[in-house]
Amino acid sequence: MTSVHAVLLPVGPDLFAVPIDRVREVVAAPPLTRLVTAPRLVLGLFNLRGQIVPLLDTAALLGLPVIDAVAFAVVLQTRHGLLGLAVTGFPRRAMLDGLIGPSELVGTAGTFRVGERVAVLLDPDTLLAAERFGRAPSSEIVAPSRVDA
Repeated sequence: MTSVHAVLLPVGPDLFAVPIDRVREVVAAPPLTRLVTAPRLVLGLFNLRGQIVPLLDTAALLGLPVIDAVAFAVVLQTRHGLLGLAVTGFPRRAMLDGLIGPSELVGTAGTFRVGERVAVLLDPDTLLAAERFGRAPSSEIVAPSRVDA
């Protein structure tokens, strides 16, 4: 694997990354509309300039303990539309070129050294694959629509 230009996602004590070409933007913790019937990993929906975007608990999505406070939402462009990943610290850009090896987490594409830390590179399409959920989550979770102001 060659170098990857990425956005680093701090989630609690862990550090994840997504390829920068998948990131549309980063927004401060948005006000959420909670959905009682949504899967636990869906923190809620938020309005991004008229487009409804689901915000997912990044840690829960990876099978880790849920996060307790959202600082930012990293908005990704996926095959099914926009999707927000909740992070607990300020995301920043980085060039990942210190490949350490594979990651054992499903939906990831390897581990990289970032300074003194290790970042796990996420593969958004694999992370949201229907087979992981036993149904078609992308169409259920990622269903952006326009809101007329």
